[in-house]
Amino acid sequence: MKLLVIGATRGIGALVMKQALESGHAVVALVRDPSSVSMQHEKLSVERGDVLDRVSVRKAAIGTDAIVCALGLSLAASRKPTVLYSRGTENILDVMHEKGMKRLIAVTGIGAGDSRGHGGFFYDRIFQPLFLNEGYKDKTRQEELIRATKLDWVIVRPGMLTDGPETGVYRVITGGEYVAGKISRSDVARFILQQLEQETYLRKAVVLSY
Repeated sequence: MKLLVIGATRGIGALVMKQALESGHAVVALVRDPSSVSMQHEKLSVERGDVLDRVSVRKAAIGTDAIVCALGLSLAASRKPTVLYSRGTENILDVMHEKGMKRLIAVTGIGAGDSRGHGGFFYDRIFQPLFLNEGYKDKTRQEELIRATKLDWVIVRPGMLTDGPETGVYRVITGGEYVAGKISRSDVARFILQQLEQETYLRKAVVLSY
């Protein structure tokens, strides 16, 4: 499989890229600054571009089978109004429809959409309102755009992210009463790769947590 990874310079996106290459997949990384990708691999192509520029998304998507959207903002940027997630996703969806692509995995987070209020007292009452509120408003808009399509999508909402190791042991929550805890970026990345080839959670928004 050949993947287009958007948000590949750090965090979950970088780990998706790494794990995909280790698993034998080919990867195209769409980044604003190619020098920010230090990894080199015969099956890795790094394309300069911006998710807010539909032309560069279209170019990067040539020949790819699926898209992983793992966009992220700093804490400072998440406190300000943004359209990165929703406008970027609009471009991704338009390109996918143009090219007849079907599979999309999008990373949002605990607190987007109907997962708001499920992160525990500190996260729900203090951390998200103070540091993530504007970013998560746009992630909710992003989710709404994806849900309105007929694509084969999965929305992945990690709990509080850590740099811990890949364990393969975590909860996949699709609804009901729950409080999301922590989850390593490595486990999230592995789950994403699995969902590119499975239909277990097709057209569902899932929360990942230990």
